[in-house]
Amino acid sequence: MQNLRKIIKQNSFIDLGKGFYSNQVQEPLNEPYIVHLNNQFLNDLGLSSISPKQLMDLFNGTIQIPNNQIISMNYAGHQFGQYVRQLGDGRGILIGEINKNNKKLDIHVKGSGKTKYSRFGDGRAVLRSSLREYLCGEAMHFLGVPSSRSLMIFSSKDPVYREKSEDAAMIARTALTHIRFGNFEKFFYDNEQKKHQELCDYVLSEYFPKEADISDKYEYLLNTIISSTAKLIARWQAVGFCHGVMNTDNMSILGETLDYGPYGFMDKFNPSHVCNLSDTSGRYSYENQPYIGLWNCSALAHTFSKIIDKPSLKKILSSYEIEYAESLFDLYKNKLGLKNNLETDQDLIQELLNIMKIERLDYSRTFRSLSNVIKENNSIRLNPVLNEWAVKFTKRHKEERTDITSRINLMNNNNPKYILRNYLLQIAIDKAEEGSFEEIDNLMHIIKNPYDEMPDYEKYAKESPDWAADIGLSCSS
Repeated sequence: MQNLRKIIKQNSFIDLGKGFYSNQVQEPLNEPYIVHLNNQFLNDLGLSSISPKQLMDLFNGTIQIPNNQIISMNYAGHQFGQYVRQLGDGRGILIGEINKNNKKLDIHVKGSGKTKYSRFGDGRAVLRSSLREYLCGEAMHFLGVPSSRSLMIFSSKDPVYREKSEDAAMIARTALTHIRFGNFEKFFYDNEQKKHQELCDYVLSEYFPKEADISDKYEYLLNTIISSTAKLIARWQAVGFCHGVMNTDNMSILGETLDYGPYGFMDKFNPSHVCNLSDTSGRYSYENQPYIGLWNCSALAHTFSKIIDKPSLKKILSSYEIEYAESLFDLYKNKLGLKNNLETDQDLIQELLNIMKIERLDYSRTFRSLSNVIKENNSIRLNPVLNEWAVKFTKRHKEERTDITSRINLMNNNNPKYILRNYLLQIAIDKAEEGSFEEIDNLMHIIKNPYDEMPDYEKYAKESPDWAADIGLSCSS
């Protein structure tokens, strides 16, 4: 316990006081057992000196660090475009924070039981959904996409009822912050302007201390949130990631991917793909994600309307589309191995995407194959429908000043060989529910090395089988 007290401190969010959160008593799982440990991450944070059993007991609520108050956060949000006044942490708690290499991380437990904000929910999570989040946080991190990450996942035979009875589970996850757009919306729409401003000041002092006292600090804060959001969603698009539930209460103010539910990485390229069965209108389709990002930023900006004048708000919001477009263009150029800027580059990228859409080509595998086109004495051919485009692509590469090896490395370091496909996840989930966790180790290996050639794991780089199209994911996923 002494080591835990030295490493995990009281979360500073508690200093904001009444109204921002509720004090919480955790509901431990009965006879929990560890499903998987993220050993590398635990070591990075200095937690590997703590026994796994003691860490699980802490995250499960069996033991508690003295003087560390557990809290559940209070927030609202727009869900599928409709404002919901009261949301909050319905199945998650903040148990503290950790500081490593001058970077502070929240320690948060998901699936911890009922809170004040659970409404009619049970506050629990199931092994299936917990495993999906546990793995995807790592996959995103090693793809270079900012994300929450998990330290461990543990389960119990305690039953949780969703579409059927399933085993309960919890994950202990970290993020730079768990403050969401919805935290600001809560106080704005409840006409608690003082709390809204206190939250702004807290975020500035905690995450942007150098700018906390500048005259236009609120403009700086909003602009930074909007910029980081635009860059995040550009990264989603570049790796073919669909979040599935881009409600404002799922949007981090620091531009990290948060709250994995019915997500999915693109298989056959289909811009109108919707990965969430609950999203019957297609609001959160892959192609809509950039626009929903702007919509969410607009909703957040509206809460600043009492402390930032209208012309300034408009100017700040207008930066989103520019930031997004520039970021995505740069990411796609890296995927094509291009460093110079030519006027025709946008057209070259769009033509490739159009072919991939029409021919329903696999998103990740197609991009990964492009480095073969410019290799000398290349004997590997692209999908035949890309041959005409490949001639233009090869000609474009002759305009580059860098050597061919550098360009191939650039492409292979930006086009993953391994993606956390839904069918791979489903296989791992099925085996885990039967008590076998070996497949989790295999997936952890490929997602931590997504750009490497690994002959022993070649089967994990294959296209999804036909049966994968029948995997249904909803908000309970």
